[in-house]
Amino acid sequence: MLYIGVDLGTSAVKLLLMDETGDIKNIVSKEYPLFFPHPGWSEQNPEDWFEKSMEGIKELTEGFDRSKVAGISFGGQMHGLVALDKDDQVIRPAILWNDGRTGEETDYLNNVIGKDKLSQYTANIAFAGFTAPKILWMKKHEPENFAKIVKIMLPKDYLAYKLSGSFCTDVSDASGMLLMDVKNRCWSKEMMDICGITEEMLPKLYESYEVVGTLKEDVAGALGLSADVKVIAGAGDNAAAAVGTGTVGDGMCNISLGTSGTIFISSEKFGVDENNALHSFAHADGNYHLMGCMLSAASCNKWWMEDILKTKEFAKEQEGITKLGENNVFYLPYLMGERSPHNNPDARAMFIGMSMDTTREDMTQAVLEGVAFGLRDSLEVARSLGIQIERTKICGGGAKSPLWKKIIANVMNLKVDVIESEEGPALGGAMLAAVGCGEYPDVKTIAEKIVKVVDTVEPEEELVRKYEEKYQKFRKIYPTVKCLY
Repeated sequence: MLYIGVDLGTSAVKLLLMDETGDIKNIVSKEYPLFFPHPGWSEQNPEDWFEKSMEGIKELTEGFDRSKVAGISFGGQMHGLVALDKDDQVIRPAILWNDGRTGEETDYLNNVIGKDKLSQYTANIAFAGFTAPKILWMKKHEPENFAKIVKIMLPKDYLAYKLSGSFCTDVSDASGMLLMDVKNRCWSKEMMDICGITEEMLPKLYESYEVVGTLKEDVAGALGLSADVKVIAGAGDNAAAAVGTGTVGDGMCNISLGTSGTIFISSEKFGVDENNALHSFAHADGNYHLMGCMLSAASCNKWWMEDILKTKEFAKEQEGITKLGENNVFYLPYLMGERSPHNNPDARAMFIGMSMDTTREDMTQAVLEGVAFGLRDSLEVARSLGIQIERTKICGGGAKSPLWKKIIANVMNLKVDVIESEEGPALGGAMLAAVGCGEYPDVKTIAEKIVKVVDTVEPEEELVRKYEEKYQKFRKIYPTVKCLY
């Protein structure tokens, strides 16, 4: 049988076709626009996601026996607010995960409602990108739109709704809304009351591998697929990427170098760090995970290369970088503000330490190192909880760079396992579809069967020592310049 994984990203939807053995048959990507109507705002039109996904699924399955497609599932950009009216029309463009407009609402939740209460209700505190602050922003600034809301959903769940008619979400993605009681895997009545919404406005909760419905007749006809194709709940992009890299079970780690950057630690037990610097979310395997998320990771390198250096020759720009651990230029990777561990939507990126002999290569190296240092900030929080991590998987566009993987291994002092497929959320989505269709009994089994490590980047003692010294300098920069934002 064949399974489709849909990775609904920020810049494009990536679709992957996989057979029951995990063999990837085809991959298609379709871009759509991203809008920044005001500084710090970030929006997209949900209709674009559906249109490009439909185009992509048709192209993905062309030349294959479409009668063999058994299931579709998702990995999706998290936290986005999609609001529908009584006629199922999108009320306003979706407010995305990297949107920083909700500073006041986030402060209200953390400081008036209180972090202790939020953590008690949801296992997390408020971050500007989360969905609940966006609902409060809409209530205050667009009351006429707020009054029209009948359904609230996350980006990938809009696709599931359009494909199947099922008003659903999964526990991993819902964990990032600040509306769910993560420990008990149910909606929080207290948070609904705070936001002025009802449970009827929220989708039904499923585990990531559960079937939510089948393709609607008209959708199946348009795609040339059977109306019996199952639609499986799917997961937030980081949880789906973790499935795609085999980061399931207890004490496994995955680093994702996508538009955003994450360090993801899977756990069989529920846990929260005392300062809520890491997100405590449900995992797609039925358990839990801790996650540190930085808003700009590979997007820092894309910005530096394309917007500043005016080149798309990413690999070529890295060729001249040879003096690892010796760079005197530092880069703070906060282009869109920052989540973990600083929780500051007003933070901004900066270079520091340039001199007359600073080179183009030094600046490029500083960008790569700044992202690695930023991820290490979250790793240090996990270590403070007594979590001992010795190795990590890696995925995302940035993981295609051998140099960046080497920097990550030595900054973190971790063995970095490179897997055969770096398709992350799209592969994870297809794997969840296979579990939902009964091809495998559970997520752990399919991960053990399909995910293969093909290389390991080992940290080098001397480089680890040099980067330790550099990291200790890096971690002093943000507290020093914070007053300037």
